[in-house]
Amino acid sequence: MDDNSAQQPARDKGLAGKLALVTGASRGIGAATAIELGRRGAHVILTARDDRKLEQVEDTIHAAGGTATIAPMDLAEPDSIARLATAIGGRWDALDILVINAAVFVPLTPVQDIDPRAFSRALTVNVAATQNLLAAFHPMLKRAEAGRVIGVTSSVGASPRAYWAAYASTKAAFDNLLLSYALENANTTAIRAAVVNPGGTRTEMRARAFPGEDPATVQPPENVATFMANMIGEPFPNGEIISVKDAR
Repeated sequence: MDDNSAQQPARDKGLAGKLALVTGASRGIGAATAIELGRRGAHVILTARDDRKLEQVEDTIHAAGGTATIAPMDLAEPDSIARLATAIGGRWDALDILVINAAVFVPLTPVQDIDPRAFSRALTVNVAATQNLLAAFHPMLKRAEAGRVIGVTSSVGASPRAYWAAYASTKAAFDNLLLSYALENANTTAIRAAVVNPGGTRTEMRARAFPGEDPATVQPPENVATFMANMIGEPFPNGEIISVKDAR
């Protein structure tokens, strides 16, 4: 997050009255997106495992004149998503925006050396939790005037790459789930769903994947957050992977 973000005023209220849920909202792209949606008037529900960092993001949203609610949780924990959906559904009728950003990175390694436990957790968070989120919040998204679902992916899921198989295969499945959901709802509901490929972005996950990279050579997460917030405010292409780089 930008050190000066708390002092920046809300820029517009184009999302006033909207309810947004952002997963992985404690840092990186998730935190920046939550802050941007809050600045634009949405009430943002923040989920991640680190409650302290969630509180920091919540404070930033409040300081900019927005509103937010934190919901610390582990997407891999059984029934956590169902409990979250019950809590949110008990307070609000509809969910306007769902940003599925949380993901677990698996260290680069040959296929035969993949750590089964690490791979299993990545499959749970990156794939199974995605389906669970869509299932749990589909009724609320349908009740929204125009439900919007955005998934944050990685280019490594689009084609095989040596040593990336564990993480990349989970993102390929993630993309397929979200795009299939988009197509299934295209003619029966007002829900639109798409996948955003942010490209190189200055995050902790990126630093683990590319430890020798100069962070200054890639974009800050705020760029991606602005792109996605702009996208949510428009009738974006349904059922497509949209690249931030190509849209510049």
